[in-house]
This record gives sequence, C-alpha cells and structure tokens, in this order.
Amino acid sequence: MERSYDVVLMGGTGFTGGLTADYLASHLPTGARWALAGRNRSRLEALRDRLGVEVPLLPADATDPDSLRELAASSRVVLSTVGPYVDHGEPLVAACAEAGTDYADLTGAPEFVEPEFVDLMYLKYHARAAETGARLVHSAGFDSIPHDLGVYFTVRHLPAGVPLHVDGYVRVNGRISGGTYQSVITAVSRARQTADAHRRRRRAEPPQEARRC
Repeated sequence: MERSYDVVLMGGTGFTGGLTADYLASHLPTGARWALAGRNRSRLEALRDRLGVEVPLLPADATDPDSLRELAASSRVVLSTVGPYVDHGEPLVAACAEAGTDYADLTGAPEFVEPEFVDLMYLKYHARAAETGARLVHSAGFDSIPHDLGVYFTVRHLPAGVPLHVDGYVRVNGRISGGTYQSVITAVSRARQTADAHRRRRRAEPPQEARRC
C-alpha cells in the first residue's frame, strides 16, 4: 500500500524523542520520506529548526483517535516515544494495528518497567495486527536491545542443541529521564493490574516450541 511517509516519529519533543529525532535526521537514507508528529506545533517547529531539516509536521494527539488514525494511515512505520505508555500509548497502537502500519516504541524491558502495557496490547491488538500485516514491536530501546540482540548474537555462536544459560551485565553512567521515572512510578503503583495482564496473556498466547519463560 502506498503511503505518504516511510517513517513518522511521534513524541520527538521529549528527551528520548529528541535523541531519536537526532538519529533519524543523520542516519535515514537520502530520499527517505519522514515526518514529525505531535500535539504542540510550536515545539515541533523548534525541534525541526534544531535538526536543520525540512520535514512535514503532522498534528497528532493521544486523546484524539481521529488524528492517530490519520497518522497511522499516512505512514509505513510509526515510532512512538510518548510515555508512560499505559497512560498514553494504546490509541496509537490501535490505530496502527487497524491500518496495517508497523509500530515500534520504547517501553521499558517487559520484566522491569511496563509489562502491563505490553501484555495488554498483545491481548487487544495482536489478532487484528496479524490480519492487517502490522508488526507491533515494543521495548525497542536500551532496556531490551543489548539483552535480546546480545543473547541472540551470542547463542548463534554457541553449539546448537545443547542447554544454554546466558547472564547479561550492563554498566551505565547517567541519569534516567523524566519520562522513564514516570513510567517506573506508574508500573510500581499498578502491580496488581500488571500481574493480571500477565496471567491473561499467558493463557491466551499459544505455546512456542523450544521456548522457556
């Protein structure tokens, strides 16, 4: 299906969104069609000026489902950095699942920050996304990439068909952003809802061969 944009970034005016926008501006291939989306046009304009790029600015608001449906229908891929996701993320996931648009976000690693959101999105939208061809990818950020991709890379270099146990270690030097702090606080306050969503997903998700959780 032809779309107006290859990639749209939702939430680029935040801390992590700004870093994502920096990366897109300097690494997308020549000719890539991308745009910035959000509810505050003046902040989007300031971000575009800082980046020094000429890209469209699209109106989109997590509280306005119509704007999100229009956004999803216009792009092949939507990237979301708008958290806490359990509060603000679902309408965009729903729009992308319905439009057949690939979606990725920066939810914290499922066992750490925002597992409730990840499990609920699977329960509510996985089936529709499978029908439309949308790929819904959560935790596509620092929390998960070193561990998931690191383990995958490591396992590919070890003997096949034997039991493996992999431990991962990460050393960091920095402070968490305000958005991450809010996500952690939200997750801690919703322990019961998180456990319920996890149980429901375990019952609903088909078992996968050779997978242990």
